[in-house]
Amino acid sequence: MNKEKEVKIKRDRRRAKIRTKVKGSNKRPRLSVFKSSKGIYLQLIDDSQGRTLASAHSREIKLEIAKRKGSGKEKVKIEFELGKLIAKKALDKKITKAVFDRGGFKYHGRVKAVADGAREGGLKF
Repeated sequence: MNKEKEVKIKRDRRRAKIRTKVKGSNKRPRLSVFKSSKGIYLQLIDDSQGRTLASAHSREIKLEIAKRKGSGKEKVKIEFELGKLIAKKALDKKITKAVFDRGGFKYHGRVKAVADGAREGGLKF
């Protein structure tokens, strides 16, 4: 089997296992994380109604470090700021608590930076 296929199958299996345990509601939505090769996407989702309450993408961060291409440490800084941004959007909609859904990705590096930024921005997991 192709190595890329194996990685995708394993991630899909982890994601399905996480999603059986993590459910979002109107009072406590699910903070979903998706990483692509271009950036990272965040959504606050109410699973009971199937609605997205707020979303953010790494392109929205207009910082000096976002304009420079560089190492993973700069990407981690961008994702930390992105976590703060989604927390600000959530607080504007009077959402203070959320459930963190890492989407099958390891809780490490950029995904962890998003969670830390959201916590510092005022969201509680």
